Amino acid sequence: MTEKESKRGMRVIGVLLLVFAILVAPHEGEFWPFSIYPMFSQAGNPWTRAMILDVTDYEEEEIWEQRTIDNFIGDPVSVRSHGVDEIDFANFVSKTNRWNQERREALRRMFGLNTFNENRWLVVKAKGYLAGKDSVAVDIIPWILLTDEGTVLNPNINQSEYMEVDKP
Repeated sequence: MTEKESKRGMRVIGVLLLVFAILVAPHEGEFWPFSIYPMFSQAGNPWTRAMILDVTDYEEEEIWEQRTIDNFIGDPVSVRSHGVDEIDFANFVSKTNRWNQERREALRRMFGLNTFNENRWLVVKAKGYLAGKDSVAVDIIPWILLTDEGTVLNPNINQSEYMEVDKP
């Protein structure tokens, strides 16, 4: 390798590092093509996840109140211990936009028909968002009650939320 080729190689590397620094600097060290974690490349965007709370010992009017992460009721249920993958469950709940009878029954059957007996499980959507510059707020929205007899939609939510119409 000659000295001329060596200098040319160093210039190419220098230019690449300069371009990288220019692209990354305004994004506080995170530049999406180099991020393998969407949680970092999408930081600050609102998000929705799902979880199940055992509300067997609570009154009907209590379970349908919207709450925050600091005051939710019921004990969290481990979906994995019932043979359900957490990501599949969360995606099913957060991405379904037509909660017809078949979809609700599919959600209940996901856990097996013998699971409920006397139990009442409340599927909730946890919606998180930035509340200020450095804090996150999480709202717990009661979504569907799963029982041995079937499913019940939250009566406090406008039914159009459960049956989103396809857009042309």
